[in-house]
Amino acid sequence: MSQAASSSPSVAPTKPAGGLEGVVAAKSDICFIDGVAGELIYRGYDIGDLVENVSFEECAYLLWEGALPNRQQLQTLRSQLAAAAVLPKHVMAILSALPPKTQPMDALRTATSALSSIDPDLASNEPDANRRKAIRLTAQLPEIVTTFHRFRTGQQPISPDPSLSIAANFLYTLTGKAPHETLTRVMDAALVLHAEHGMNASTFAARVIAATLADMHAAVTGALGALKGPLHGGANQDVMELLLTCKDADDAEQKVRGMLANKQKVPGFGHRVYKTFDPRATFLRKMSRQLGEAAGNMKWNEMSERLIGVAKEGKNLNPNVDFFSASTYYTMGIPLDLFTPIFAIARIAGWSAHIMEQHRNNRIIRPTDDYTGPMGLKTVPIEQRA
Repeated sequence: MSQAASSSPSVAPTKPAGGLEGVVAAKSDICFIDGVAGELIYRGYDIGDLVENVSFEECAYLLWEGALPNRQQLQTLRSQLAAAAVLPKHVMAILSALPPKTQPMDALRTATSALSSIDPDLASNEPDANRRKAIRLTAQLPEIVTTFHRFRTGQQPISPDPSLSIAANFLYTLTGKAPHETLTRVMDAALVLHAEHGMNASTFAARVIAATLADMHAAVTGALGALKGPLHGGANQDVMELLLTCKDADDAEQKVRGMLANKQKVPGFGHRVYKTFDPRATFLRKMSRQLGEAAGNMKWNEMSERLIGVAKEGKNLNPNVDFFSASTYYTMGIPLDLFTPIFAIARIAGWSAHIMEQHRNNRIIRPTDDYTGPMGLKTVPIEQRA
């Protein structure tokens, strides 16, 4: 051990809170969150305004360009997305070769990495090249998810319809049926709500990778790995699995009261940033109710509404975006293990915006750590070691 390592530093470094809470990692003009007021802002626009008035494609353009598109710009983007949606043959071969038991998030991560091998802009991190990669990834991620799902269920994949939106094509290539207008609207709104959320775990992972000047595919692959975790994107599946174990709202209440009493984490409740109702959950709550009414099945909505009061009373917890997205997707007939991949299909817009921002004004991200180990140790011959 060097002399520098064996002596105490003259000035103690500032000790951050666990999980880097409160630490500013980058300057960004993409997203603003006020956790106390319950505000979520994309490029200056409140999420409530966006989800009611723009499509996911418009939202992606906003995140990439800093402004909403005009009609011609939107049409151009839609044409570019449609042209990029068909998966390369080698990616199709990889998806068909994966064992059916493969988790969809693992299939998505693997296929996304494989896309890089023939991307014509792979070697460039210049703005125009990154923009083209962002378009391709935004078009291709939904097709990866639906293609793998059809392969694993013994069905042939369906080619995307160039006349359909990202949301509508996802539903079409998943089921093979022309999606109902209501389902398309709900899916599109869900994608807008999930498109961006500041310096969350997967976005931070993407920016750390991008800061090494690795390419966009590498950064997105890392982001997918972070999103898979149940403390990030995987929570919405956990919410629905909990609801499925309950017979009715009374049973759900009893179960969650027991979890709270035993200091167990209740999926779908609490958020590192929000100290009030997650604004995204507000809109998904409405969608869940509307879908339940349309389907003539209010069971999941009734359970969810009951649990809001239980969690608030027991631990002052509010629902996050995962809570109502679970019942929303389930009522739409989407398999549970595709819930988190849908999150990724939306978040690629935000990830790619952050990767482009990082590459435009880059400095490698290299934080320090708060060392808590021993000092001044000396080696002894191996025969004398205990």
